[in-house]
This record gives sequence, C-alpha cells and structure tokens, in this order.
Amino acid sequence: MSPLVIPIFIAHQGCPHRCIFCDQYSITGKTTGEEHQVTPASVKKTIADWLAHSQDRQKRQVQVAFYGGSFTGLPVARQRELLEAVKPFIEQGAVQKVRLSTRPDYVNQESASFLKEYSVEIIELGVQSLDSEVLVASGRGHTVQQSEKAVRLLQRNNFTVGVQLMCGLPGDSTVKIINTAKRVVKLAPDFVRIYPALVIKGSGLARMYRDGSYKPMTLHKAVAQVSLLKAIFERHQIRVIRMGLQPSEELEKKVLDGPYHPAFGELVASRRLFKQTRQLLAGRQAGQVKRISLAAADESAFRGPRNISMKRLMNLGLLEGVELVFDNNQPRNSVTVN
Repeated sequence: MSPLVIPIFIAHQGCPHRCIFCDQYSITGKTTGEEHQVTPASVKKTIADWLAHSQDRQKRQVQVAFYGGSFTGLPVARQRELLEAVKPFIEQGAVQKVRLSTRPDYVNQESASFLKEYSVEIIELGVQSLDSEVLVASGRGHTVQQSEKAVRLLQRNNFTVGVQLMCGLPGDSTVKIINTAKRVVKLAPDFVRIYPALVIKGSGLARMYRDGSYKPMTLHKAVAQVSLLKAIFERHQIRVIRMGLQPSEELEKKVLDGPYHPAFGELVASRRLFKQTRQLLAGRQAGQVKRISLAAADESAFRGPRNISMKRLMNLGLLEGVELVFDNNQPRNSVTVN
C-alpha cells in the first residue's frame, strides 16, 4: 500500500534565485504570499487535519513532505522550527518519516547529519539535467559535478534519494536528455520524477517564449521523450514515481504553452503499452495470437484518450480474431500474448 504523504508547501523558500522555468506559486497551486504563512502552528494543524480525515492511516506509512522550496537553503533556525513541529507526531508514532526537496549545491555532511536528527529519511534533489550547457542556459546555478556529489553523499548517509529531471529545457535535446538518464543510472538513485518544461506566466521561459528565443516541446515529443527515459530507468530497476506536474486550476491558468496535460503520466503509459502490444502482434502470423492480456489496472492507460490505442491497433488489422483481456493477476505495465 502506498504511503500517506502529507504535503507542506514552502514555495520558493530557501531558493537563492528563480530558475528560468520556475514559478512555484503556479506549480504548487499556491497563490503569492501563502508560503509566508507556513508556521510551526500551521504545520501541526495541517498534519493533524490530514490524520483526522485519513481513515486508513493505521494501515499506511505516514510521511510529512516539505515541497516547493529548497529546504536546506533555509536558515538552520527556520529548518529546525519546521522540523520541530513534526517531531511530536513522530514521537507519538502517528508519522513515520519526513521527506523534503532541495538543491544539489545545498547539501553537505553538516546538513545531512542535522536532518538525520529529525527523522528525515527521503531527500529529492532538483537535478533537472546532467548536461552542463543545459544547466547554464536554465539558470540553475549549480554544476553537474555538484549534483553527482550530492547524490553520493546522501547515499553514504543512508538517505532514500530521489532525482528530479526536466526535459525540454533551453539547449536540451533528445540526445542530451538520454545521456542525462544514463548518468543518473550510474548514480543509482532510489527513484526519479520527470517533468516536461512548461512556459508559465512570470517565469524566465515566458520572456524567452515571447521574444522567440525559446520554443517549447510539443506534447507528442514530450510524451515520446519521457517514454524513452522511463524505459531506461525501468531496465535498471529505478522507479519513476511521477511524470508530469500535478494538475491544478492555478497551474492551468498560468501555462502559456508547452506539453501540459492533466494526465501526462497516463499518456506516457498509453504510448508504452501500445508499442509493446504492436510489437508483439506484428511479430506473429495472422491467427497465431488468440488472446492478449494486460493488467486490469492498466485498462484506461492502454486504451488511451478516446480509445485511440484500440482504434490504431484495429486500423492496423492487429486485433482481428484476438480476445483482449484485462486481468487482475497480470503484472502492471506488461503485455502477454498466447
């Protein structure tokens, strides 16, 4: 069973500057100024409210997550007061773990030791790319080497480490993002998130978009790229826990252009299942395949928006005389034929 994650948003806090793609207020669905209302009291109230309304929390691991900013970039006193607000719930056994996100260049042995004292076990690093030119063009302010060093340091300190990547950044390409994925594989993080770059109002990309110096990826290309990345990570047993930004009304209002879709991850899953199925069927002679089995939980992803995958397979003549079964016992993201 998946953990219950209680989110605490500290949009932009701890960040030394805004990266060219960033407007955390839109990304997190929070409006300007709300992040200043995050106090120890509000943290406690948020946790208590989530616990009170989560009927199955006794069966699930409960995590408190600080999202949206660079947590270790906050003054230590500020970090401590936020973590102290979580501490009573840890001591009571109501919360088991704390997770947070931060920048690779804001991680060192001192910060790692400090976080260990407060039951922080999961740290996500905003790596975005492992290509030097892309990092510079995106205004990240850190290097490839700092990202790699941060991952290894956290691993030595026994943290669960996540890596956040973006595709479609200025100066990026399919070759570069695949090379980034290969370098990430060598680092062997515990999990990865992948976001396509969007043009959001108020961001540096919005200015570049208006003056014509930046052209965002199409949705089709973004789905294709992320599908390639997911395949690379799966081959090396690295979990991809999210693809695409969490949809919200605030985000949808602020997206000027780019590969935004509220079900982006499902589009990627649909593409991959379609390709698997087409390859399996195309390699068999007519009438040889009697049955295709997929996981019942993958039915929506397999069919795709407006049943497009089914229509494409039928138009290709690959489903003639074939029974399609969605089986509760079939492993997720797999296709079998017989």
